[in-house]
Amino acid sequence: MATTVSELFVPVPWGEIRGRVWGPKHGYPVLCLHGWADNCGSFDTLIPLLPKDYRYVALDLAGHGLSSHHPPGVFYSLLSYVADVRRVISSLRMTKLSIIGHSMGGHIAGLFSAIFPEMVDALVLLDAKQFVVTEMNEIASKMRQAMDENIQFEKQSKKRKVYTYEKALERLLAAIPITKQSAQILLERGLTSVEGGFSFSRDLRVNFKIVHRLSLEQSLELHSKTKASVLVILAEQGFFENKLASVVQDFKERNHTLTSHLFQQNYRKTQQMVMVVTSHPPPCSRRSSASSSCNTNSSMSWLFLDWFVPLYLLVSVLVLAGFGACLYFLEPGLQDAHKWNNKTVRHHPLVASVNCREDDKEEEDPYVTMYCLGSVYEGGGVSKRIVEGMKAGLLSVLYQT
Repeated sequence: MATTVSELFVPVPWGEIRGRVWGPKHGYPVLCLHGWADNCGSFDTLIPLLPKDYRYVALDLAGHGLSSHHPPGVFYSLLSYVADVRRVISSLRMTKLSIIGHSMGGHIAGLFSAIFPEMVDALVLLDAKQFVVTEMNEIASKMRQAMDENIQFEKQSKKRKVYTYEKALERLLAAIPITKQSAQILLERGLTSVEGGFSFSRDLRVNFKIVHRLSLEQSLELHSKTKASVLVILAEQGFFENKLASVVQDFKERNHTLTSHLFQQNYRKTQQMVMVVTSHPPPCSRRSSASSSCNTNSSMSWLFLDWFVPLYLLVSVLVLAGFGACLYFLEPGLQDAHKWNNKTVRHHPLVASVNCREDDKEEEDPYVTMYCLGSVYEGGGVSKRIVEGMKAGLLSVLYQT
């Protein structure tokens, strides 16, 4: 039976959001969000390969494809796109859904899943990270540049160039390395008919830098709100090629725990890269089972000797300190271990692990660079095994009790 495809029109305050819908009316909804300067045609050849019993809703984001442009003076941002997604979901009366996002669409999907975590059960990111991070010392300058670009554009002539279809196709092929067939698919919604030929339909303002920016700390907080299962698929020669390791390094340098691993999910039979981030310091409820109380004084029963036998206490401390020093120098691994001190987990430099899987039988993925460390946290998604990197000096968190 042929897959049903229909055009979508969703009214918004400044016009309409357009898109395409595949699949049965009562199928479980899967929202599809395209990348920057593209349109929902990006999914024309992908969706027919996916399970037929789902209902796929692919959108033209505002300012892209056939969707209305923002009013004059209104900037585009990831938050404005998230608000548009919320409008569409409300209009279609969706209460629970999955989202597939490519590139910028993945960033929008990630932000939406953090702001509305109860609505998203699964998140698929195609060559995208969940959040785009800007260094704190660059946020102000990036915001200023984005505002200046938009305001300067408002003063310029808005006359758009007119092309023949062949010239428009030629220009698109010269700009991005895609096949002629792919370019023709994108131009179905990427061109509008005007007097004398065609103009590109997207709003030129989407080319400018976005005003809204997220710091790493904000991204970590948003990560903690996400409840959806996450599948990350990175292209062999994609936008984030050779950048994932530096992203992970950013997390580590800011004293946060990052656990990464690949596993096979039998239902979907696809490799999934799951990144679990937990903030520091870990709450008392997530301590190792060796810690029975948030009050360490209650577990150190020998402290009462301090009142009765000061000399005994002094000798005990000296003996323990000597034993600890010997152990420290005899076991090099302890020198790089994480230590619990004044309720702060201090993370020392980590090394790359060649195999961060839960199942040693799985083959290594040559396209993904990962860094891993073991954890004793009892929170959701934490790795269940001590990774091979422990042999290089990585140990689980040590608690003083």
